[in-house]
Amino acid sequence: MFCNQCEQAACGTGCTGDYGVCGKDEDVQSLQETLLYGVKGMAAYAHHARRLGKSDEGVNAFMEEALFATMTNVNFDVPSMLELVLECGKQNLRVMEMLDEAHVEHFGQPEVKEVWCGTKAQPGILVSGHDMLDIWNLLKQVEGTDVLVYTHGEMLPAFMYPKLANHPNLAGHFGGAWQLQRNEFEAFGGAVMVTTNCIMEPKKSYADRMFSNRTTAAPGVTRLTTDDFSAVIKRARELGALEARDFGKIPVGFHHSVILNAAPAIVEAVKKGDITRFFVIGGCDGAEPGRNYYTDYAANTPQSSFVLTLGCGKFRIMGHDYGTLLGLPRLLDMGQCNNAYGAIQVAVGLAGAFKCGVNDLPLTIVLSWFEQKAVAVLLTLLHLGVKNIAVGPAAPAWITPNVFKVLQDAYGLKLIGENAKADLARDIKGN
Repeated sequence: MFCNQCEQAACGTGCTGDYGVCGKDEDVQSLQETLLYGVKGMAAYAHHARRLGKSDEGVNAFMEEALFATMTNVNFDVPSMLELVLECGKQNLRVMEMLDEAHVEHFGQPEVKEVWCGTKAQPGILVSGHDMLDIWNLLKQVEGTDVLVYTHGEMLPAFMYPKLANHPNLAGHFGGAWQLQRNEFEAFGGAVMVTTNCIMEPKKSYADRMFSNRTTAAPGVTRLTTDDFSAVIKRARELGALEARDFGKIPVGFHHSVILNAAPAIVEAVKKGDITRFFVIGGCDGAEPGRNYYTDYAANTPQSSFVLTLGCGKFRIMGHDYGTLLGLPRLLDMGQCNNAYGAIQVAVGLAGAFKCGVNDLPLTIVLSWFEQKAVAVLLTLLHLGVKNIAVGPAAPAWITPNVFKVLQDAYGLKLIGENAKADLARDIKGN
């Protein structure tokens, strides 16, 4: 690709050929990429909200402005690019609020529920991704038949919405985070439908029984372009009854409304010293080394603390018995990465109850990230002024040292360390 200023490729003045800017500052490029990833993540949330009838013209206008700002020869100014990055966090907060409202309006006020994990000896369809409207449409189409529907990965929180959880064909949950799907989809044995990210290129052993929706696609997978799931149902019937398996139960449904309903008791327990800290541990999971950090960190949190989790990162920390506190599980699953708004609402609600700022709460946030939605959520937290967030397992490759230092100086943003127990001891002592 040639630069539109000097008409040369890689002219040696800093132009990469990708942006058409001679001598572009690497920090500007870093902020532009951060903005792009944030807007991509926000677009995913906005897509779900729009499908449920929620949109905001102000959000749409910002997306246009943000993308325009990353075009060739539009903005080389670090302070104004940083303003746009933080504005992305503000707009993403509105998008997550719309999505939260839409889910409750369509599927009911969230409730705590124990979800059975396994498969029954009937034809089955495994649904992965994030789209609650897709699983609802599928449930309506299998209603009255012997075809059962199971959640996978981030579809697990479907069970916290009464309209979905009480449907007779929603049978249970099967599997963990997205990066395990190649083994788990193979082991499931029935038809598989992936509604949104994350989708992996399938093994040949199950590609002929896998389906995707709209923009989600992979080689060898049958892509559906409408809400007619008859092909998925037909394939499930052809495959016949699944193996009967029972993996026990897990609690879900600790939506922000559920937790804040218990706020008076929580505040009183904090004042008495029965609750010493809240940890938010979650985000996007991945397969690279270093993510066992989150498992070790969560497992060693004190018995006098609550651990709030969300996103597929929760599957890293769910295999431990945390016990109970105030009659509640110490590990509170708040839902999908789409439900990150809920963690923010809990923090704001508790700060209001204590008449203090969010940064004054006994709160530690440890985030794992992999893709763009995690970037959007982080930018929202920074927009709100939340400090001392730890992220990992490594710094994003597109963040330059100068940009990271700006975020460190302004917000105390930090990387997780190599020793989870040492970091936990530091965090308990105080940031």
